Amino acid sequence: MSQSNLHAVIGGGGLAGSLLALALAQRGYRVTVFEKRSDLRGKAAPGGRSINLALSERGLYALGKVGLAEKALSQTIPMRGRLIHDLSGATNFLPYSSQSSEFIRSISRPGLNRMLLEEASLHPNIELHFDVSVEEVNQKEKTIVVLNAQKQPSKHTFDLLFGTDGAGSAVRKSLGFEAEKLFSIEMLGHSYKELEMPSLPNGDFAMSPEALHIWPRGTYMLIALPNLDRSFTCTLFLPNDGSPGFNQLISPIALHTFFREQFADALPLLPSLEEDFFSNPTGSLGTVRCSSWTTGGHSLILGDAAHAIVPFFGQGMNAAFEDVSVLCDMMDASTSTDWPRLLTDFESSRIPNTNAIADMALENYIEMRDLVADDAFKLRRRVALELEVRYPNRFTPRYSLVSFSRVPYKTVQDIGGRQSEILFALCQEAGQFEKIDWSRAEQLVSDLPEIHPESRD
Repeated sequence: MSQSNLHAVIGGGGLAGSLLALALAQRGYRVTVFEKRSDLRGKAAPGGRSINLALSERGLYALGKVGLAEKALSQTIPMRGRLIHDLSGATNFLPYSSQSSEFIRSISRPGLNRMLLEEASLHPNIELHFDVSVEEVNQKEKTIVVLNAQKQPSKHTFDLLFGTDGAGSAVRKSLGFEAEKLFSIEMLGHSYKELEMPSLPNGDFAMSPEALHIWPRGTYMLIALPNLDRSFTCTLFLPNDGSPGFNQLISPIALHTFFREQFADALPLLPSLEEDFFSNPTGSLGTVRCSSWTTGGHSLILGDAAHAIVPFFGQGMNAAFEDVSVLCDMMDASTSTDWPRLLTDFESSRIPNTNAIADMALENYIEMRDLVADDAFKLRRRVALELEVRYPNRFTPRYSLVSFSRVPYKTVQDIGGRQSEILFALCQEAGQFEKIDWSRAEQLVSDLPEIHPESRD
């Protein structure tokens, strides 16, 4: 059967699903997308759950595969580092990279999803259906049953089935991954609440726009990412229970007291704090892992349905987009696509890498909420950036490898572990930057694998 006759059904029209639809359609497949939510196009995004996205190299590469990298870039704001706010209101800027050309970009989740859906709606090979949820999959017959908004069922056939419907994936459940215990979810014990920091009366940003702002407070934190309308989307990450915890912030007085004590410089910039906090939903945080992503030789889960991660490395969307770009690259490398083998090879390639970024994202939560305010961490970070300048092909900090390259996540995790050992050794021996033994550093760094410049493109 030729590609033009193959019918791919995608359950989930979010970021990964809409990107995958475009990638398949551009390669000649007929694509039908079923999305349980309403159509985002032409509508304001629902508040409270966006968590602005940090678009970096892996996501940009995937968008480039469907010709949308430049269009996406026009909707972003550069963030060149972290701006740390301490309890007194003093700030400290920590650049993401020693190279000025390397930075992450803030982008609106609904805005990016809307762009992808608009592009998909223009492609003659794609059909989009909204307010439609997946009910049942019959793998033997290659059929899927979906329900419309009136709960009326309809049955559709497919040659290929993809589940990109998020952490609570109905496709994953229908394919039996959960029943066969191939799926696990680990809840963090912390949740998040989205808040809005509007622009100032004169229309300017309330804070520096070219940074990801962090108020680290040990076991919790507040962050803020800039928007094109000169507002900031702020997110409070807090334990569900404890002191402090979401279970304690149950009254306006408790909320304002907490912010006045912990985020005093942010409080005057959050005029709708009380309304946002008590109106917006409290979002949960967890890590989804699946030991198998494919079944039947024709069905595959990817994106959050296969590997949802916590948002603390800014890689959830980038990792999901990389799923699509890796799949595209594998398809393009073969003149005749053997889908059963391709899906198996894809699964084998991606699972170790997505497990690695899941682990690193959990580690980065500790770094963001606690270590960024620690003098020992600041020293290690300063030394890491200096080592990057001195040995650019031998020492590229883990953060840079994750965000500014497409080096496989598992490779980054392994290299990062060795880098940590070097940094701890150098900094513990010296105690301060001026006393770092750079000859000793050169000796230690020489044992690291070489990272070629093209790996960072």
